[in-house]
Amino acid sequence: MTRRDGERTRWTDEMLDELADSVSELRESVSEVRDSVSELRESVSEVKDSVSELRESVSEVKDSVEGVRITAQALLQIAAQQQRENEARQAEIAEIRQRQEDSDKRFEVLLSEVRYLIRQIKPENQS
Repeated sequence: MTRRDGERTRWTDEMLDELADSVSELRESVSEVRDSVSELRESVSEVKDSVSELRESVSEVKDSVEGVRITAQALLQIAAQQQRENEARQAEIAEIRQRQEDSDKRFEVLLSEVRYLIRQIKPENQS
């Protein structure tokens, strides 16, 4: 409806049809927007669920990593203890070898003295 110089124009059938078409189009658009909003809500809900699942997975991974860290730390401590024990054993072995060498040298000295004495005794018995 329009106004001209104080006159009122009446709604024509054509104008009413156009208005009805516009209202129908507007209703369709509103319906489409509602559908889109509904789909968007569903998508947001799915994203929220995915985020929740991802958070759970991240939490599980963090727990696993913490477990691996604790295990690795324990293994490192065990390895360090074994290394210290091995070094102590190596030191003991080296000390035992040194004592064995010293004993072998003393034995050789004693053996040579016994041989010397035996040689000294033999000539006396032969005479």
